[in-house]
Amino acid sequence: MITITREHPVQEDLALLHRRHTDAMHADTPPESIHMLPASALAAPGIAFFVMREEGRAVGMGALKRIDPTHAEIKSMHILLELRGRGLARMMLDHLITEAREAGFARISLETGAQPSFLAARGLYLAAGFVECEPFAGYRPDPNSTFMTLVI
Repeated sequence: MITITREHPVQEDLALLHRRHTDAMHADTPPESIHMLPASALAAPGIAFFVMREEGRAVGMGALKRIDPTHAEIKSMHILLELRGRGLARMMLDHLITEAREAGFARISLETGAQPSFLAARGLYLAAGFVECEPFAGYRPDPNSTFMTLVI
């Protein structure tokens, strides 16, 4: 059974998720182009952090960061590599979209990598209706970044 609940991002049983996310972001992205937040920063006001669990085990995560009253950003979305291909990323994305809509946001945006290793992520977002957009909320143009948005 899969559950997704709002939780605190700093928990011992989330260490593997955070480490894998960090490793993936650093695998082929120059440090100046990495925009991920460490677990402690995900605990900041204005960020809602969600954990996906399968039979109690943390297998995925994602967050919504408030940009302004109508706009939120998806942060730190990650599913354990060995569990990909089961639709879990789409389940997490759908959950984040629903949470954003229920919180009153009219638009959600994200930054993801432009490298080939992020092709599946970009495909997931495109399939969900996201479109490429200009940098938002203080981001700058970056050849290693793809910016996407969705009106909800």
